[in-house]
Amino acid sequence: MSDKIEKGKAGEDLAAQFLIEKGYQILARNYRYKRSEIDLIMKKDNCLVFVEVKLRTTDAFGFPEEFVDEKKAAKILEGADQYIYELKWEGNIRFDIVAIRQINGQTEVVQIEDAFY
Repeated sequence: MSDKIEKGKAGEDLAAQFLIEKGYQILARNYRYKRSEIDLIMKKDNCLVFVEVKLRTTDAFGFPEEFVDEKKAAKILEGADQYIYELKWEGNIRFDIVAIRQINGQTEVVQIEDAFY
């Protein structure tokens, strides 16, 4: 497994644990539909939350959440639409980003609710 894939999985594991501790339930990980991939699909109360996880080990190119552009958001929306259809979900939905910074041995995890759409 490549270093990038390993870091990505570790970031998703960290984000999942962070959200579970906040009372979220995991419904799916790495959900794929056509060209869309959603890192985590969580549920809390009557809200379905589609989560994009971004991990960075340097701030040299910007903060992790800045790497979710319109094109990425559109792909997530496409996958979310399909998941909602499959689940026949009729409750609330939200799109969050979990930004993880691991710099100089320090780890910071931040949840950005309603990050897009």
